[in-house]
Amino acid sequence: MALVPDTTILATGIGSWPGTDPREAIVTVRDLLAEHLPYLPETPARGPGADIIGRGTGVLTDLPVELMPSGWRLTSRPGRDAERTASLWHQDLDELAEAYDGYAGPLKIALAGPWTLAASIELPGGERAVADLGAALEIAQSLADGIRVLTGTLARLVPGAQLIVQIDEPSLPAVLTGTVPTASGYGRLRAIETQEVLRGLQTVTDAYPGETVLHCCDPVAPIPVLRQSGADRLALDLTAASAARWESVAATLEAGTGLYAGLLAADGSGSVVAAARDVVEQADRVGIETALLERIVITPACGLAGSTREDAIATQRAAIDLADELTGLLDRR
Repeated sequence: MALVPDTTILATGIGSWPGTDPREAIVTVRDLLAEHLPYLPETPARGPGADIIGRGTGVLTDLPVELMPSGWRLTSRPGRDAERTASLWHQDLDELAEAYDGYAGPLKIALAGPWTLAASIELPGGERAVADLGAALEIAQSLADGIRVLTGTLARLVPGAQLIVQIDEPSLPAVLTGTVPTASGYGRLRAIETQEVLRGLQTVTDAYPGETVLHCCDPVAPIPVLRQSGADRLALDLTAASAARWESVAATLEAGTGLYAGLLAADGSGSVVAAARDVVEQADRVGIETALLERIVITPACGLAGSTREDAIATQRAAIDLADELTGLLDRR
């Protein structure tokens, strides 16, 4: 199986997928995106260890965790929760290797980023790790080491794949603005300074020499900060982007950082034709050149785990249709 793109602009997904059958999810995504940019789908409905945080803890090196009633917590030694998470990862990788046997082309994986993990994982005393800057940066380093191990494993399992690593940071705005709740829920943890946030992000993006994507689907994700992360591309929700946000997108593209454009609602609603025309209109207004637009990747605004399987397939197909529609408009631009 080889990738032979039919379009200038490619489509992909963010990562999560409905259902509890990883084989079905992997094969479905592969078949949908065979001529675009396929990815390893996450199926959080399988339960603890398949969720974004549990899955992320499974990549950490030398930082064992256990699942408490309040969430994932750092512990002194790995236990049954870590074993379950590792088993889920092994299942995914086994299914991926079989589904992509002989494949040559791009293949994306997604992992929770260091600040989202630090804002969710608890210290042994119960407070979130982001309350302790040293612990948060230790999580970033452990994640970086784990990414090196994981990408090495994937390179052996699917040797023809051009691996792309996506770092998911839904909690990053809360970390920067000091709105992460304390363990009690009655207070807020202090904001982390931008330079320290960038230090953690760069530790992770520097861990993989191939293409990296930093994803934050918060509609007010701080684009100027994100583009300093060292990631090759940013993945953003642009479904209701303001004029000022498109200007920031233009500055990002002109600075050489690529874009995964979340132009479709995760429920698949909205017109593909209207979305494509809006992109061209916004690009004309802020002066984005055609050559830069042709290198964007179209995605849903966020993951699809909350959809039905049928709706997820329809949304993913709509992303492909939007890529085709936008390609046609740019050809006539």
